[in-house]
Amino acid sequence: MASVPVIPDSYNHVLAELECLDPLLSALRLDSSRLKCTCIDVSKRWLALGSSGGGLNLIQKDGWKQRLFLTHKEGAISQVACCLHDEDYVAVATSQGLVVVWELNQERRGKPERIYVSSEHKGRKVTALCWDTAALRVFVGDHVGKVSAIKINTSKQGKAAATFVMFPVQIITTVDSRVVQLDYLDGRLLISSLTRTYLCDTEREKFWKIGNKERDGEFGACFFPVGKNSGNQQPLIYCARPGSRMWEVNFDGEVQSTHQFKQLLSSPPLPVVTLRQDPDYTGSSCSPQSLSFSKLLYLTEHCVVTWTERGIYIFLPQSLQVLLWSEVKDIQDIAVHKSELFCLHTNGKVVHLSLLLVDRCIERLMRRGFWTLAARVSCLFQNSIVSCRARKNLPLDKLEHLKSQLDASTQQDLTAQLEELIAKLEPLDSACSSRRSSISSHESFSVLDSGIYRVISRRGSQSDEDSCSLHSQTFSEDERLKEFPAHHEDEQLELENVSHASVVVEADRNETFLPFSIPLSFRSPSPLVSLQAVKESVSSFVRKTTEKIGTLHISPESRGKHEAKDDEQLPELTLNPVASPQEEKESEPQNCQLPEEDHMRDLKAATAEAIAKLQDPLVLLEPQSMRRVLQEWLVRLEEKFSQEHSALSLKKNKTVCAENQRAVVEENLQMAPADRDPVDKEQSGILEDCIAKENTETCASKSMCENGTDVTGPLGCGFQVSPPCTIEPDVLKDLMELTTLCFELRVFSAGSAEAEESSEGNLPPAASGTLACRFMQSYFFLLDLKRVKQCIITTCATSPNIWETYIAGLKEITCHSPVALAMESEDMLKILKLLHDLGPWADSPLLLAHAQRLYEKFGETALRTLIKFHPSILPSDIKQLCRNDPAHFLAYLDSLVKSKPEDKRPFLLRSLLQPESVRLDWLCLAVSHDAPQRANTVDEEGNPRPRSHLFTWGYSQLILLLIKLPADFVMKEKMADICKSHGFWPGYLFLCLELDRRIEAFANIVYLDDLSLLNGEDGSIPETIEEWKFVLHLAQNHSTASHQHSPQNGNAVSNGGPSCPDCITVENVALLLAKAIGPNRALPLLQECGLTLELSERFTGVCEILRIAEKRQRALIQSMLERCDRFLWSQQA
Repeated sequence: MASVPVIPDSYNHVLAELECLDPLLSALRLDSSRLKCTCIDVSKRWLALGSSGGGLNLIQKDGWKQRLFLTHKEGAISQVACCLHDEDYVAVATSQGLVVVWELNQERRGKPERIYVSSEHKGRKVTALCWDTAALRVFVGDHVGKVSAIKINTSKQGKAAATFVMFPVQIITTVDSRVVQLDYLDGRLLISSLTRTYLCDTEREKFWKIGNKERDGEFGACFFPVGKNSGNQQPLIYCARPGSRMWEVNFDGEVQSTHQFKQLLSSPPLPVVTLRQDPDYTGSSCSPQSLSFSKLLYLTEHCVVTWTERGIYIFLPQSLQVLLWSEVKDIQDIAVHKSELFCLHTNGKVVHLSLLLVDRCIERLMRRGFWTLAARVSCLFQNSIVSCRARKNLPLDKLEHLKSQLDASTQQDLTAQLEELIAKLEPLDSACSSRRSSISSHESFSVLDSGIYRVISRRGSQSDEDSCSLHSQTFSEDERLKEFPAHHEDEQLELENVSHASVVVEADRNETFLPFSIPLSFRSPSPLVSLQAVKESVSSFVRKTTEKIGTLHISPESRGKHEAKDDEQLPELTLNPVASPQEEKESEPQNCQLPEEDHMRDLKAATAEAIAKLQDPLVLLEPQSMRRVLQEWLVRLEEKFSQEHSALSLKKNKTVCAENQRAVVEENLQMAPADRDPVDKEQSGILEDCIAKENTETCASKSMCENGTDVTGPLGCGFQVSPPCTIEPDVLKDLMELTTLCFELRVFSAGSAEAEESSEGNLPPAASGTLACRFMQSYFFLLDLKRVKQCIITTCATSPNIWETYIAGLKEITCHSPVALAMESEDMLKILKLLHDLGPWADSPLLLAHAQRLYEKFGETALRTLIKFHPSILPSDIKQLCRNDPAHFLAYLDSLVKSKPEDKRPFLLRSLLQPESVRLDWLCLAVSHDAPQRANTVDEEGNPRPRSHLFTWGYSQLILLLIKLPADFVMKEKMADICKSHGFWPGYLFLCLELDRRIEAFANIVYLDDLSLLNGEDGSIPETIEEWKFVLHLAQNHSTASHQHSPQNGNAVSNGGPSCPDCITVENVALLLAKAIGPNRALPLLQECGLTLELSERFTGVCEILRIAEKRQRALIQSMLERCDRFLWSQQA
């Protein structure tokens, strides 16, 4: 076999293309010769692709599932920039030089809209776009060196921030040549042109030239943020220089040093890991590269990335190192976010690369089933894998598993190279050699960082008859078992980034890694066998003693009842032989490791098969097909855990003789303590463990009884809140995914007509709720509690027993927590402090159990204190807790909203309205509690009573916040109907104006008889002549009798006559008209309506005063204009 070049161990990073974007471009039709991608940008949420046809495609990176398409008639898209601190905004530059700023309205669920179009650079080529990192401001640079800033003002900023901006476009500067790159950080703008780099303080409007030497060509520059742990250290700046050099500059624009990378770039390029071709590494050095870096981009982990027409280069400038460089041809532009690189090629294609550690890359390839590529990368980077850190994330058993997935007949060379790598990972010292000689040749070793040796059995080996004595082992089986969980924790660090919302199945799911404790045919007898014999002898002794005690001490009546119970439990007893609770507890650990493995293997296979079926689009898009798959899988799950449920039933029946058994055990433990041999001591230790476990479970059962909750399941057992046996983490994850999916799709039992009716929704709510409760009790340890809670809130609101069962399960989990123990004796403040000290809770559902206990003990007062635990506890959770008393929920919601500053309350309330339909529920609650009587606000005809809008409403602030939040047309109409029916007229008037029902609003204002609603700051004044005529006629028809007999509400004054200054009369409305349009236009309109006879001398006097004020105002304006004109002419001269 020819030797293959190996990459040096100094390179431990690689660029990997783990997913191909060609299908995405094809779906967007950006792969044709007529239409192609012209620019690219990326943020945390979006991938933005501009096209030559003027369209901007926004693709959601999470699953590439959501797409927005923004069209531009101003030409092709030349530049695009996503706002990183508010991803609802995108800036686009077109080929005509126009810059368009879009507001996507994703939070409001509205359509994207253009909020500003700048023509400052029209007719020029925009070469750079950059967003401010804090404010809504876009910096624009063009090919002649002009740099401008566009200040964006939107309604999203609120009234406090929405100040009037007279000049939204500001010219920053004009540099001497084309702008190559813009970057912004902490109030400083970095401008890189063809000749030099400029630093601009945008707040104080100061400029600095960086360095004294000019350059000629495209050279980039970027800010280099410091880490969080760097104290008061300021950010750095790196500027590209000719000859593969960089300037390191401080934040004040002073050059600190020059870094030379020319000689470092003589190393050979590293291959890009991709499915398009096999990775290739020559190993031969190339000549030093003298390059011009056209752009510099900050990448995660203190890296700077750049590119040329030859490849991609990633530097560690602070340590003067080249992290890697790889040959990638014809790159036009690169957009980066954290460790992701999106490369736009000159032909319009887009490639998604990720900067990964080598071991992480291999792990991801194995997880996706790319075994051959993973093996090739492992062989190329074997020097890096041999290092301690790589061995920690890529242990020997994973490489063994990788080798077993290769085809030995067609991939002999690759298999041999992988075997060489595995051989390098085995310990080479003398101690390991002596240990290897005493063990079967089919086993190998790896050394953990802690110094523990781990034995790994090779796959495909034949059985070995050589035995290994107990004394030849250097450590016991229990010590090996302690080592394995630490190994799985490292694997879970990577798995935490995998979304739980998607179901992913690997090609090797059936080939799970076997723990060392599972006996294999070629392994020597384990010390656990000897320990098991001791356990069996102890269990036999306890069982015989228990039978004698039961025969001697049980009374005839108790014996008859006990026999009757045994007869009732006969079907369950046939599944489990009679045994004492101690024996059952001793057998549980063994069942988890020895006999349970056969059953778990069947369940694993069924689980992998079910997940594979669910990935089929024909099944995934058809709920009934998904339910059938889940019902078939549920049969296997019930078969696996039925014995555990039966054992729990037996344990419940035998708690009567638990005290007698403990007495016998303690009597035997006290016999001849000094004369016991080691076997006797081990037996006594096992018996003591039995007593401790028995006491723990008895305490748990007592707490369940004290809570008074009916937790009996379908098999007569309580909540199963923990796995009955040890389950591997990856298997447990898949089981939880499928079990939770069963609950969400209402698949509660398998293979019965009742199950089919339940899944199809044909069962009555009560019967379906009972099945759901039993399902939760049986498989509580396999449920994703967060998803189950959300499912109950959204789909099971009509079945309160389901929520009660869910809370009972959470209480069962937390029954021994310090909070539960302190609930009986401590006061509320101490309990709240204890809850706070146990945090942070994040979004843990277990906090709900403590909240329920607090509410049951202290009532509404406890709910108001729970606002400090938001968002761990949401209003939807509180609504479920106090569903029998909605007023308590309303008090909590009002306290939560008022706990925030006024400018942040709308944003908080908006985030809580999930789903949007709860807004109507909350609004109905708010207008129906602590509100005036409907008879006082609405008359017999349904019209407002005069001055009834001045009544005090207990939750008026909350109501107005709910009403004024953005909503669609239908939602606003429903809210208007609710406000009208309950007589909340301020909200009704606001919604009428929002819905453009102005005539209806003016009619109700006249009924309310308050002129301030037309003339005040929050009022609405008529805008057209027709509206003025309508209001005047309403005022004329308004009976003066209603003024005389109307009640006095709030701070209202008497409505006794037309002379009342704030009542709606013809004269008051006429004066308002004269102020709005002027007296000269108002009088003809009043004559047309025939209302001049109803006007008094007061109206005439006010009109004269208005005429005089209007003349003086015109004269003042004329004088100011003349002065401005003279001043401008003097300046020009």
